[in-house]
Amino acid sequence: MAGGAGYIGTHTTVELIHAGYNVVIADNLSNSELSAVKGVEQIVGHPVPFEQVDCCDIQTLKRQVFDKYDFDSVIHFAAFKAVGESVAEPLKYFHNNLDSLLNVLSLMKECGVHNIVFSSSATVYGQPEVLPATEQTPRQRANSPYGLTKQMSEDIIQDTVAAVTSLQAIALRYFNPIGAHPSALIGELPKGVPANLVPFITQTAAGIRKELSVFGDDYDTPDGSCLRDYIDVVDLARAHVVAVDRMVQGKTKERFEIFNIGTGTPVSVLELVNLFEKVNGVPVPHKIAPRRPGDVEKIWASTELANTELGWKAERDLGDTLRAAWAWEKHVRGL
Repeated sequence: MAGGAGYIGTHTTVELIHAGYNVVIADNLSNSELSAVKGVEQIVGHPVPFEQVDCCDIQTLKRQVFDKYDFDSVIHFAAFKAVGESVAEPLKYFHNNLDSLLNVLSLMKECGVHNIVFSSSATVYGQPEVLPATEQTPRQRANSPYGLTKQMSEDIIQDTVAAVTSLQAIALRYFNPIGAHPSALIGELPKGVPANLVPFITQTAAGIRKELSVFGDDYDTPDGSCLRDYIDVVDLARAHVVAVDRMVQGKTKERFEIFNIGTGTPVSVLELVNLFEKVNGVPVPHKIAPRRPGDVEKIWASTELANTELGWKAERDLGDTLRAAWAWEKHVRGL
């Protein structure tokens, strides 16, 4: 699992192991901690093979992972993912996000590994003209270099699959993953200042940050703040298990398939902040700040295809998700 020590990777590892799979985590720990792997091991009750390796280093990736282990499927999480940072440092994002994928695909071809689940994103849609976004919604120009790398990665995978007849792929277009494992042993733990909303909320509630900035209150939305589709990270992790099952069991209908992974329900930034305060009984000091470059005004998913074709749907209540996020923050801070 490339980038498997990160936020989504650790939760997916847990769900894969619970489903009976053996998992190898490969991660350079650039935006994750070894403690996250230890948290996974606490949950599943046994050690999990881990290789500290940069997927942009193809020779080391081959030696430490592809030559060392026998596996038939790859899940590719190894990408930088902060929209704002990608606007400021586009070359960093193009280099890491594309090179890591190219190396994985090259080694899959060379070593006879046939299945890949790709961690894609709703950012590939840009700002859709019609909502909710379906898998057939035309991709607009991405609003950020991060989103552009996801568009380019999907195109690279599609063309690779067309050329290499042994490969098949599923791209899961995530909307906004939030929350933490119910055990509070793993969750989102960004290095430095959080780029995502919920970790900034929880760190503000914990007193680590002075206040939360809500970027923009003048969008064309009910309360002026951006609308998003927030998906519980455990629900998202389960989608990867279903995707791997689908390929391993020969149930794919196309050699490259795409599925939206969200709830189908739009929630504004301010609504999310208010719900967090309500369900957890803690204040989140916040202020309105100017719009942030690269942000999409509003987007949410049509999940009909994932519901009917994958047999997957989001199950966790948003309030429970925010309780889990706060329980994780308290666990990390010893509160």
